[in-house]
Amino acid sequence: MVTLTSQFSGQNRPGVPPRLPTPPTGWPIGSYATYEEAQRAVDFLADGDFTVQDVTIVGVDLMLVERVTGRLSWGRVLGTGAASGAWFGLFVGVLLSLFNSSPGASAGPILVGLTIGVVFGLVFAAVGYGSTRGKRDFQSASQLVAGRYDVLCQPRSAERGRDLLAKLAMRPVGPKDSKD
Repeated sequence: MVTLTSQFSGQNRPGVPPRLPTPPTGWPIGSYATYEEAQRAVDFLADGDFTVQDVTIVGVDLMLVERVTGRLSWGRVLGTGAASGAWFGLFVGVLLSLFNSSPGASAGPILVGLTIGVVFGLVFAAVGYGSTRGKRDFQSASQLVAGRYDVLCQPRSAERGRDLLAKLAMRPVGPKDSKD
């Protein structure tokens, strides 16, 4: 019997993450309050010649955290729009100047690109901010955070993984494990 697999077959290959969202499998071998602790545990397993391809870190009790980083004003929005437009215009201008065959006219495309970039950056920033009509006068950064992080392992290696992580739990945090 010949088994054919393709990217559409739904069969997962070892060491390759599934293509579609798939619930994690395995037995729990550790649970940690922070992602950094779970990462430290998997790193410890890797240092102990453990088959880390059998391990999955799973965030449980997910929440979206939006941290407000500042207040928006017309001046800030237009300044940011002009700056990003200037960078893009400068990039385009430099590209055009590289292909310019006229001697001594290499600054022209750069200045034109820079000017047009600033104008378009201002216009797009003003339209975008004006369309909110004051309903979002702040900027923020979002993160997906879990309440805890479980380390799961395939059953064939779970017992050894639990034993190694028990040794890690008894070990004091050393210089390699701590962040200064």
